[in-house]
Amino acid sequence: MLQVVRPLLIALCTVFPFSVQAAKAPAKPPAKAAAPVEPTLAHNLDAANEARLAAVVERYRKETGNVIKLVRLEKGDKPGTLNLLSRYEMSDVLSQPKDFVPLYSMMSKAGVPLSLSLSEVLKPGVTDARGRVVALPVLYSTPVLFFNKNAFRKAGLNPDVPPKTWFEMQGYLDKLQTAGFDCPYTSSWPVWVHIDNVSAVSGVPATDAKGGLKFNALPQVKHVAMMATWSKARYYRQYGNGNEASQRFRDGQCAMITTDSREYADFQDARGVELGVAPIPFHDDVYGGRRPTLADGPSIWVGAGKAAAEYKQAARFVSFLLSPEIQIELVRSHGGLPMTEAARLASLSRLLQDGKQALDAAYLSLQGKPDAPALRVSNVDGARMIADEELAAVWADQKPAKAALDTAVTRGNSVLGARPALRKTQPF
Repeated sequence: MLQVVRPLLIALCTVFPFSVQAAKAPAKPPAKAAAPVEPTLAHNLDAANEARLAAVVERYRKETGNVIKLVRLEKGDKPGTLNLLSRYEMSDVLSQPKDFVPLYSMMSKAGVPLSLSLSEVLKPGVTDARGRVVALPVLYSTPVLFFNKNAFRKAGLNPDVPPKTWFEMQGYLDKLQTAGFDCPYTSSWPVWVHIDNVSAVSGVPATDAKGGLKFNALPQVKHVAMMATWSKARYYRQYGNGNEASQRFRDGQCAMITTDSREYADFQDARGVELGVAPIPFHDDVYGGRRPTLADGPSIWVGAGKAAAEYKQAARFVSFLLSPEIQIELVRSHGGLPMTEAARLASLSRLLQDGKQALDAAYLSLQGKPDAPALRVSNVDGARMIADEELAAVWADQKPAKAALDTAVTRGNSVLGARPALRKTQPF
């Protein structure tokens, strides 16, 4: 029997010479599908604004089928593909320029047109010396005065006539206090409002052309001294160095607040508040009259060292943000200033009343010829924190205004001397 089997096996192998070898060869694994490209959009927004941003990202996914992944950006983290940075995070950009690339460069290499003619007021800090756009000023705003019309009525004030000057404002504060308001007036972002912008409106910029601090001139000293008397009289209440005061206004506790114009989006559901908006007051005794306020706020910066496919998707998302419909949505839901004149006109026809009056007040504040682009004190962490500390000493009646501002300028310039990169308005 064995003799029969052996010739049979030999015959089979002769007829099918490759079958045995094929059985022995291992099967090749199926090729893996390419991982989807998911650029990141890093941010440090609060919960409410993060939800609004997530809605924009989700709309992008539904309309294009592409994905942008939202991630948190903590201090010390490497930048994402795109990074939404506030004015208080600009020091990271200025001190680490190699971690970022200009927006115009990413868009060009990705083959996606950057169709953006920025309004003049939005250019400082996001354009280079040749006027090229290095970052997207997606949520810029300018300080305005919000007031509660119901509080004005209670105090016997005309709810349609807000104060135009700081001198007029004192009379309003006295009547509001008499009417029972424990907080007639407060302010968010004190350095941004009362150093950077009061200086700009007074025609005495807080910094010079070389990035040095100089906000201890007579107009700034007089303003801070006036605020000190208001603090003593409890006309003015300070609740923090960020936007902590905004919640006090939203709750109806404070009758007036100076803060970013984009905060109208947060004040729309304020309890017992009928919202009024006006340009921030000015000092009518300064030479040259009222000057424009400054525009600043969260902007999108491009992280360096990403894959070309990642940049291509990120460029498409930037193009999506610049579409007219999304521009209107950013104004309506986030309160940012429209990035183009066309978007501004379209927004005005689509906004609710509160949003329209906030935008009108913002643009009224920005009217006029601005000074040459200059460094903002609030954009330099070290200098801002020193200024906040010195202002706090004034509000607490521990230091006179002149001494506090002199000290803030001296200490702040020492910080800038040790880190000269922070003197720039943008890193490229």
